[in-house]
Amino acid sequence: MTGYGGRRSPAERDAITVETGYALCSAAFAAAVVLGAVAGPALLFELPGPFETVLRRTGALLATVLFAVRTVAVLVRFRRADQPSQPGRTKPDS
Repeated sequence: MTGYGGRRSPAERDAITVETGYALCSAAFAAAVVLGAVAGPALLFELPGPFETVLRRTGALLATVLFAVRTVAVLVRFRRADQPSQPGRTKPDS
């Protein structure tokens, strides 16, 4: 964003959109993997009642927490990333 509350350029808006999409997709994938790993056995095999319930709830809880943490982590990392000092140019040390 430009200094003193100016508007974002189209390139900045596009970068934010792409990064948000990446954050959501990578978080959804990670959450699905964790859900499958933890709750998968309860869905595939016939387990005792309480054990099956615990696996399903634990998997859902871990997937939800992982989704939120991954999304926030990606977006915070994007916000802190060094941006070039002038549009269209890279930093001299890159």
